[in-house]
Amino acid sequence: MIWQSLNMLNWLWVLPVFVLMFVYAGIMRRRGMATFAALGMQERLLKNVSFVRRRWKQVMILAALCLTVLALARPAWNPVAREVSRKGRDVVFVLDVSRSMLADDLQPNRLERAKIAIGDCLDVLEGDRVALVVFAGTAMVRCPLTVDYGFFRMMLADVEPRSVGHGGTKIGDALRLVMKEVFDNQEKQFKDVVLITDGEDQDSFAVQAAEALGKASVRLLAVGLGDEVNGTPILVTGEDGSRDFIKNKGEVVRSKLDGATLREMVAATPGGRYLPVATGNFDLGAIYRSLIATAEKRLVESETVERYEEKYQIFLLGALFLLLVEPFIGIRRAA
Repeated sequence: MIWQSLNMLNWLWVLPVFVLMFVYAGIMRRRGMATFAALGMQERLLKNVSFVRRRWKQVMILAALCLTVLALARPAWNPVAREVSRKGRDVVFVLDVSRSMLADDLQPNRLERAKIAIGDCLDVLEGDRVALVVFAGTAMVRCPLTVDYGFFRMMLADVEPRSVGHGGTKIGDALRLVMKEVFDNQEKQFKDVVLITDGEDQDSFAVQAAEALGKASVRLLAVGLGDEVNGTPILVTGEDGSRDFIKNKGEVVRSKLDGATLREMVAATPGGRYLPVATGNFDLGAIYRSLIATAEKRLVESETVERYEEKYQIFLLGALFLLLVEPFIGIRRAA
């Protein structure tokens, strides 16, 4: 036998308290009788009272209380060996942290909105391993594949445009880094890359990098952020705290979503999808449930464990029976 909630047995200390309460009640009854009735009258009043029955009623209450505590401790026996397996996919979030992601056509800006969406997606993950790669002019692995979502959140929270050393947007380099350092030589099936970017690639051969993912059976899901038609100026904060728009030769730079490149990229991977968020809201959790959670998963680990059959019901039924019978036991004998 094992106890699933052993700490609940501490409540057995309540039993002595009830015993003291019963003893105290008996003393107070005798004192009350002595106060209001003479000795001869007491004998006549108590003539038909069964003290044995009264004790049995108290014992039944104590036994019911004891059985209830034992039930709360969740006793279990009859161990049965069962094989428990965990299935999942490997999901790599590739996040654009270039300065164009500071455009505020999504609130508070594209980058922060993407971080919020990734955090929300973690809430609905079903045991999948996750990794985080950030990129601008260069790419770096912020978090390797892990099921430690707390660590992943900590790495995600610190992401900003200065997370990588060079400016620019080189999507192809980020995807090649995923293949080289995140997936390494592992089996490439059951893997997804979730790319979140405005798509303004700078000659990094992004389509060819996506084709390499496709050849390895890695699926690319691209989330496009930003205005694809008019673009949005990029507001940045200087070292002195002043805020101004990025300019090139005196003209304000407007960042546009390059949806055409992203569409071409996802078409190169099996089951790839392009999700043009543009300037609207998006729910990565819903995207995960519809595209990733329903996809085929690989066996991550399997182990044989012993599961015990919980028997708390027996103790609860015993306690209920005693509490139902106790009121029907009278303390007076028949005259």
